[in-house]
Amino acid sequence: MRRAVLWPLTGLAVVFGLAVVLAIAGWLYVHGRYDTPGPAREELTLVLPQGEGAFDIADRLAEAGVIDDPVLFVAGLWLENREHALQAGEYAFEALITPRGVMEKLVAGDTVVRRLTVAEGMTSAEVVAALRAAPGLEGEVTTVPAEGSLLPETYHYGLGDSRADLIERMQADMARLVDELWQGRDPAVGLDDAQQAVVLASVVEKETAAAEERPVIAGVFLNRLGQGMRLQSDPTVIYALTGGAGPLGRALTRTDLRTDSPYNTYRKGGLPPGPIANPGRASLAAVLHPAETTALYFVADGSGGHAFAETLDEHNRNVARWRARQAERERE
Repeated sequence: MRRAVLWPLTGLAVVFGLAVVLAIAGWLYVHGRYDTPGPAREELTLVLPQGEGAFDIADRLAEAGVIDDPVLFVAGLWLENREHALQAGEYAFEALITPRGVMEKLVAGDTVVRRLTVAEGMTSAEVVAALRAAPGLEGEVTTVPAEGSLLPETYHYGLGDSRADLIERMQADMARLVDELWQGRDPAVGLDDAQQAVVLASVVEKETAAAEERPVIAGVFLNRLGQGMRLQSDPTVIYALTGGAGPLGRALTRTDLRTDSPYNTYRKGGLPPGPIANPGRASLAAVLHPAETTALYFVADGSGGHAFAETLDEHNRNVARWRARQAERERE
């Protein structure tokens, strides 16, 4: 009687023991292979769409040459309890990435980060053109945003992000920055509101790319406004001629300076009716914290900077020097 009970129990124990041994062996095999470099010999980029399961994803990875065994990859996911944690998106897989590395990347959602740089001084029309040309974005831009409402910055986005959403981010960032800088402005700045600051900052932005000159140029313009003088800024004339569609592509002429436009600050007093570009943080800060200067004029000095003057006679001498340098360069 005892042998009839013990033999079946002993047989079950053997079977169970073999199952455990096989499970451990399988676990060790999968984990060993999971840390073995994959077949990719160079970086590979792959888009994994929404709604696919672990087997579909594994097949895509194998077809692209990222992994060599989709069954092994799924087995590893099961062992790690990660088969439902994989995220869709665009991924860049480095050469020889292991199956474990692939799994960790997909679980973390470590997708490709694309970048769009909006440079200081770009007009809204130019920003929209850049958005339309940016790869990976979706949706149309049907309306050009208001000039001066977009913050120049480098924006990160992923495949399939919306152009409209990116514009909203630019507008929200600009609104926050303008409010922040306006609240901390120099109380002596003679501007009525934050929008006037954006308008003047856009002119400063287009006048110089030299960071150290921006507060001085802002000071000159504020001095002129305070004395009832016209700004006489060339970039405002260019905007009057192009509407912000792009560069003028030639030098301004005397006829251009007589253009009848509210943006032509050679003919119209005060600030232009709106910004002529999207100014960056530095130009906004320069307008709200201008340099203390008595200068009323400036002109290019021929070396990438500007020469400043307090009187018209001094300014005319600076202009003559600039023209002489221009003539020398043309003769060379």
